[in-house]
Amino acid sequence: MPDQDDSLLLYLNEAIATTRNKEDLFRSVTEKLRLIFPFDAITILSLDTEHQYRRVFLRDYLGELLLSSSDLTKPGRSSIENTPIEKFLRAPQLQQLDLVELLREYPDFHPFQSLLASSMRYLTMVPLRTGGHLIGILSMVARRQPELSEQDTDLLDKIGSLVAVAVTNTLAFEDIARREQEKTMQLALNNALLSIKERDELFRTIATEINRVVPCDYFGVRARASGSAARALAEFNKQPDGTFAALANNRYDDLPHHQDSQPALAELFSRPGVYVGPDFEVLAEQHALLHYIREQRGTQSLLCAPLEDSNEPAAALILASHQPLAFTEEHLELMQNLVPQIRLAVQNVLAFEQIDALRTQLERERTYLIDEINTTAAARLDDFVGGSAAMRAVYTRLAQVAPTDTTVLITGETGTGKELVARALHHLSPRRERALIKLNCAALPAQLIESELFGHEKGAFTGAHDRRIGKFELADKGTIFLDEVGELPLDLQAKLLRVLQEKEFERIGGRRVIQSDVRVIAATNRVLEEEVAAGRFRADLYYRLNVFPIRLPALRERPEDVEPLMRHFLERFTKQMGKPVRGLRERDLRALQQYGWPGNVRELEHVVEQAVIVSQEKFLEFQGFAAGTAPAAPASPEAGGPLKTLREQERDHILAALHRTAGRVSGPNGAALLLDINPKTLEARMKKLGIRREYQVVE
Repeated sequence: MPDQDDSLLLYLNEAIATTRNKEDLFRSVTEKLRLIFPFDAITILSLDTEHQYRRVFLRDYLGELLLSSSDLTKPGRSSIENTPIEKFLRAPQLQQLDLVELLREYPDFHPFQSLLASSMRYLTMVPLRTGGHLIGILSMVARRQPELSEQDTDLLDKIGSLVAVAVTNTLAFEDIARREQEKTMQLALNNALLSIKERDELFRTIATEINRVVPCDYFGVRARASGSAARALAEFNKQPDGTFAALANNRYDDLPHHQDSQPALAELFSRPGVYVGPDFEVLAEQHALLHYIREQRGTQSLLCAPLEDSNEPAAALILASHQPLAFTEEHLELMQNLVPQIRLAVQNVLAFEQIDALRTQLERERTYLIDEINTTAAARLDDFVGGSAAMRAVYTRLAQVAPTDTTVLITGETGTGKELVARALHHLSPRRERALIKLNCAALPAQLIESELFGHEKGAFTGAHDRRIGKFELADKGTIFLDEVGELPLDLQAKLLRVLQEKEFERIGGRRVIQSDVRVIAATNRVLEEEVAAGRFRADLYYRLNVFPIRLPALRERPEDVEPLMRHFLERFTKQMGKPVRGLRERDLRALQQYGWPGNVRELEHVVEQAVIVSQEKFLEFQGFAAGTAPAAPASPEAGGPLKTLREQERDHILAALHRTAGRVSGPNGAALLLDINPKTLEARMKKLGIRREYQVVE
């Protein structure tokens, strides 16, 4: 039938020249071949240039599917070693083979076993050559043995040459299209790296671009620090509309002990690999987490590409699909080509987040650092004013403990300079390069102190619109100064104790444990031993804070320091206000030294400031401190004599301050400022102690 043969060859030649779609082209080829040669299935395999690997280029069946999914070779390249292809290549010419005989030589070749079980027995193999080079094999399978004439054999050789051209052209077109896709994807990834800094947005863009070339239902990047468990940097699932959405952190809550699978999976992800079909089934039986995602999420294929060159990678790219044969070795090779870009994306994200965290910390530290700069001159031992024996003892203890990380408890009355000592301790310590973070435990409502100390997550409570960094987190590698620590509520005392013991805490509403390397300096004007005895302060916290106590003497206990302190303040305020230097009368100095100073050094500072403001003549005017009119210092109880209660002492202290301010509680010249407490707090204490606004005792 020469005319029919020529017509077939002409048809195939025209189809090859005009058809670019692979499926359309080879559908036409198989339909025409079936008109002349009886066969039930056809497969076209392409070979690499070294004839080491084969790839299923096309497989077509007449009627039902003859091979199960477990018998199909993996998509992509697979070795020809120990396969019938290896036998054919020894004599690459048209051959007619019996599957029964082939299976004697290759008993483990499952595709042939399945074909034989379906009564397929005879195989015709045609070499595909172009330009004298073998580029593939055309194989036709039939139930009945075909009888080929010499003319048929010659025709099949010619058809093989035409099909070889078609395969070569199609592979070239596919390669060009794939390279274009890859270049487009790489360009999109580069643009994303340059323009996107936010983690979710960046990796969502990467997932979307990869999905255009390698379709997947899951995209993930997991990182593993040395000696720690792996953590997800990014995990996305494809939605029905084709977009990618971030996975919830609690998606494995119904899988107990899922963390136990992490070490084995980290080992699996440390090697490049494609796991599809039966290979994935084996993995799913070995790893509980993979079994879970197969059963619950429908995952059937996995691709892993480490993001490092070393044997123990710090991160890996993972793709998953609901399709059983979704990924090929070519896909893995493509992902490995993208490793430098994705690794750079990981590094950029971590760097951006670290920079953002540092910027946030620096912004919050700014106020404290500026304050530190402004008060540096008052934070050195040389700049402490007063040479009395009591203060020399303070200087000695301060110098002893400052270079250490030991917790210090500073005690003393209001206005004795507890914050000044805290600053000196920090300035003289190895932590001086980091911030000194301050918190006045009496200045905030109890419900806000915990948030100030430990921070909170967004949405942790009503009004928590943003995440807040707490003082302990802010003070990491630095020092935290807890002023008026005796005012802490009992429940917060327990949480503070945990930080001191364990050096870790959680933000309110957070689950992540935050490590804290902070030196703690606490101060109080209360007698904590008495607070412990009264049940208002935890004994265990007291002993944690009272590691190295420093007691600051009241100003009335060191009257010899009144003159140097006064002259120090006088020099400062005179310069600040641009006032002329005025003299000091001896009688005024004696009156100042004899005064009881309930507000201690702070009160003396305010008195000198007021004198500089109001004085008009040659000498300073200290209203209310003329000889004989100054209030006498509180008499020290004689040995064995009665002691005032703390309540009586506190009432006398407040009355003395109100006397100095002519009954004014708040404002720039009020008793609250003098006593360094909130006006509302002072009013509450006055009410509790029975002191009216005009400082009269209620009967």
